[in-house]
Amino acid sequence: MANLPNYTLAKRLKAGETVATGWCALPAPLIVETLAREGFPAVTIDQQHGLWDTASTLTGIAAIRQGGSAPIVRIPLGSFAVASRVLDFGAEGVIAPMINTVADAEAFVSASKYPPIGERSWGPARAMTLGGIPDMKTYLREANENVVTLAMIETQTALDNVDAIAATPGIDVLFVGPSDLSITLTNGAELDPHSAKVEAALDKIIAAAHKAGKVAGLYCVNAERAVACAKRGIRFMAVASDLAMLRAGAAAQLKTLKG
Repeated sequence: MANLPNYTLAKRLKAGETVATGWCALPAPLIVETLAREGFPAVTIDQQHGLWDTASTLTGIAAIRQGGSAPIVRIPLGSFAVASRVLDFGAEGVIAPMINTVADAEAFVSASKYPPIGERSWGPARAMTLGGIPDMKTYLREANENVVTLAMIETQTALDNVDAIAATPGIDVLFVGPSDLSITLTNGAELDPHSAKVEAALDKIIAAAHKAGKVAGLYCVNAERAVACAKRGIRFMAVASDLAMLRAGAAAQLKTLKG
C-alpha cells in the first residue's frame, strides 16, 4: 500500500497488528491529546453518545495528531454526511452506528470513499495540512486505502445480514457494539454486553469478518476484556472510556484516603 504521510491506522491493520483506541465522550482536546501521548495508537471522538460538536471535533482531531495517534470519529446515527466532513478535518477512521443492511453499508461507504468505490465529495484541505500532504493528486489516489470505515454491528438485523455487510466493498472493519446488541437480542429485556447470546453473536461476527478478509472490532469495558478478545481474533478494540478512567482513578484515590 502506498504511503500517505502520518496516516497510520490503515497501515497497522493491514500489517496484521492489533490496535487499541482510547474512547472519549468528554469534549476536551486536552483529554484526547493526553490519551494519544500516553501511547494509544488511536483515539476515538464519540459524537454519537458523547458531547462533541463540530468545533470541538475539529480541534480534537488536531490534538490527537499532535499527540502522535490516529484520530477516529464515531458519527451520530444515520449522519453519513458527517463522515465526509470529519475525514476532511483529518480523521483517519469513521465509526458508523447501526449499520443494519447492505444499503446502510453502501451509504456509509459512499460518503467515506472517493470514486470508484464511493462518492465522497472533494474538500480535504485540513486533512492534507495535518497529514503533511502537499499534493492533492496523492491524497485523492491514496485516500481510499488510508481511510478506515468501521461499520457497527449491534442489532439482530445486522447480525442476520453480517456476511453481506462484511462483503460490501469499502467496509473495512465490523465493529461490535455489545451493549446495544445485548438489548436487541433480548428484545429490550436485558443489558449485558458479556451475555452468552452476545458471546455467540461475537463469534459469528468474527467469522464473517475473517471470511471477507476484513477486521473484527469490539468495544471493550476494560483492558482485561480487550486482551481476552484479542485471542479470539479481534484486532481493533476500544478500551474503556475517558469518563470511566476518570471515575476509576478518582475512586482509587478516595479509597486510599478513606483507609
